Amino acid sequence: MAAKKEKPSAKVAAANRRARFNYEIGQTFEAGIALTGTEVKSLREGGGNLREAYAQLHDGEVFLVGANIAPYRQGNLQNHEPVRERKLLLHRHEIEQLGRKVAERGMTLVPLQLYFVDGKVKLELGLARGKEGVDKRHAIAERDARRQMERAVKEGYGRRRP
Repeated sequence: MAAKKEKPSAKVAAANRRARFNYEIGQTFEAGIALTGTEVKSLREGGGNLREAYAQLHDGEVFLVGANIAPYRQGNLQNHEPVRERKLLLHRHEIEQLGRKVAERGMTLVPLQLYFVDGKVKLELGLARGKEGVDKRHAIAERDARRQMERAVKEGYGRRRP
């Protein structure tokens, strides 16, 4: 019997925390990303920001737009441009599937996080639909209720009843 491979540990370089609040995430994809050397070094130091980023399809290719990777501090004149389009590396069938879903259902591609796996930078890309104000209020109410339940359970275990 073959032993199961464990998933390699991933070090998160940048995360888009607002994405799950602003969007309803359906399917997620892992994509490679074409970067320069100074961009990788900057990400290792935690210089990435995905807050206003999104992915876009152009001529059968997917690009990350609006991601900000800070210039590398020890870089020279060949340092990278902080905000530029970066090509995402996906399989052809994944790109075609994303293209169909974005065109048909009016969904968008939102980057969720940048992370390192075995020394390579990967991007978790989510197929998302925007939430309305009512959906956001519902998410806030659920989160508050969960916190109150956790507090009640935590307080209940510490006390003894007389």
